[in-house]
Amino acid sequence: MIPLFLKSLLGALAVLAIALLARSKSFFIAGLVPLFPTFALIAHYIVGSQRTGADLQKTALFGLWSLFPYAGYLVAVYFGSVRWPLVVTLGVATAVWVLLALAMIVLWARLHPAVAGA
Repeated sequence: MIPLFLKSLLGALAVLAIALLARSKSFFIAGLVPLFPTFALIAHYIVGSQRTGADLQKTALFGLWSLFPYAGYLVAVYFGSVRWPLVVTLGVATAVWVLLALAMIVLWARLHPAVAGA
């Protein structure tokens, strides 16, 4: 139960940091906080402690691939923010992320069939 509490505490601290930075004159730094590898650290620790080093390496590679859906999300927010209301912008950006993430997963499964089926 304590590890679960610590994980949720990390998430809460990230949200607090974002909220505080968003109110500051350096509001743009709030965009950096979600990129702190809080959840990646947790995922990599779990994979690294339960699987092989090669599996952790594949997990890291898949994580690098995940930058493409995130970049698509940010591009949609960048262009949508001056064209649409906030809710529409974030909805479209989220849809872009979902579509790119699904495409990434399909492509990964085709390029790494042994890993995807394991």
